[in-house]
Amino acid sequence: MARTPLNDLAAFAAVARRRSFTAAAADLGVSPSALSHAMRGLEERLGVRLLSRSTRSVAPTEAGTALLDRLGPALTEIDAGLADLAAFRDEPEGIVRITTFHWIAQTFLARRLPTFLAAHPGITVQVTVDDKLQDIVADGFDAGLRFGEDVEKDMIAVRVGPPLRHLVVATPAYWDRHGRPSHPRDLRGHSCVAYHNLTNGSISPWEFEKDGRDLRQRVEGALICNSADLALALVREGGCVSLHMEEDVAGDLASGRLEATLKDWTPPFDGVSLFHPSRRQTPPALRALIDFLKG
Repeated sequence: MARTPLNDLAAFAAVARRRSFTAAAADLGVSPSALSHAMRGLEERLGVRLLSRSTRSVAPTEAGTALLDRLGPALTEIDAGLADLAAFRDEPEGIVRITTFHWIAQTFLARRLPTFLAAHPGITVQVTVDDKLQDIVADGFDAGLRFGEDVEKDMIAVRVGPPLRHLVVATPAYWDRHGRPSHPRDLRGHSCVAYHNLTNGSISPWEFEKDGRDLRQRVEGALICNSADLALALVREGGCVSLHMEEDVAGDLASGRLEATLKDWTPPFDGVSLFHPSRRQTPPALRALIDFLKG
């Protein structure tokens, strides 16, 4: 049997892992139709069906799953070998694929990534923004950016940002009408913006801490969402209470437009961490990004 091109096998692995021609095509920089055509050609050459297709989804067949199990470690070793070659270049080159969620992308990365890219013209950073917690190994990412407490224990984590803090905020007029809470449980009598956790579909409680004691308080209100911008817009109108990053409301607090309460229950927490799988050698492009973000 003729040898099967490595690019086709790598493309199959991308489709099987992402379970989507569209997502895999975006990762590979090709069109979904070209990728679908390549997969049909691969199946014809191998004489076995690797992918089960429907109008809404794609998934590996039993044969495809068996092939993916064998291909995964081999492709990882090939990628690592190619990455090692970059150490022989004067400047790091390559693609760094990272995943993070909207707040980090819009604040931390938006402020720092342009300078990094200008300083490293040979590096391309591919950022996937998703509020769900991604499996960076299964989904083909080199690294992720999350808050420190959200990092998986089997990952190498590097702190790249200062401590952060949440604050419970509303307008002074709202607090005057409804009373200022002195304990998180007092929030049960207020109209609060609840956060919709896309990872598991639940409504996340607000988390507090005081004197080493953790407390998770469920809140209720007229709005449930996963958009900090939308929540803040409603809070500024004076109709509800919300939980926000301190730096997002710093201007509002300084001007007196908003007022924070329960500050003794919202101490700083670990800031942004970059995490990546344990490898024999970190790819130079990723190492350059880590060193820059730490600086």
